[in-house]
Amino acid sequence: MDEKVRQILSGVRDIAFKSGVKNLHFKEIALKLNIDEQLLESCFTNEAHLIERLLEIERESFKSIFDEYNFEHTNAIEILLIVSEVMSIRFLDLSPSVTFELKQLYPEVYQTHLEQRIDFVYNKMKINIEKGIRQGVYREDVSIELLARLYISRLIDLNNFDFFPPERFSFKLMYEVMFDNFIRGIANDEGLKYYKKRRRFYKLFNAGN
Repeated sequence: MDEKVRQILSGVRDIAFKSGVKNLHFKEIALKLNIDEQLLESCFTNEAHLIERLLEIERESFKSIFDEYNFEHTNAIEILLIVSEVMSIRFLDLSPSVTFELKQLYPEVYQTHLEQRIDFVYNKMKINIEKGIRQGVYREDVSIELLARLYISRLIDLNNFDFFPPERFSFKLMYEVMFDNFIRGIANDEGLKYYKKRRRFYKLFNAGN
């Protein structure tokens, strides 16, 4: 992706956080980023195309976590802790209203993004569960496919605003509780001991403690 486009999308991301997706029109973006509207039109076909590229950047940023860290010889539980911590820095500041507006205003674009994100996370979770079993920190009597799918379903549930109103439950808190329950359900005694020891070194699971 062209560096110029990346810079524009970085600014668009900030606008989305502050003003919402509904205000992501070329005229509004050009005004707030102090750029020519024609520049936007030369980079993006329309607002939907801009959103599509923005979500592409989000997926790339998430995938890059696995390129930046060498997880080959890392404990499976530690991998999930590291990934969750980096996610909290890069993504958990995303307002639930932004996700809601994306689903409402650009349903097809968002659905494609969601499916690609789910497919990537699902495959990584299968690898992690297999690794954890080999390392002796996860229970051996688990269905790898079922647990990977269960993890995905829980992530999707966190975005159910009818069941988890954002004004009552922060995404960060819900993710922390979901993650903790998942690990406690999959880890054996050795893994649980490791998890309890290591989680205190991660800010995501200790904020406010």
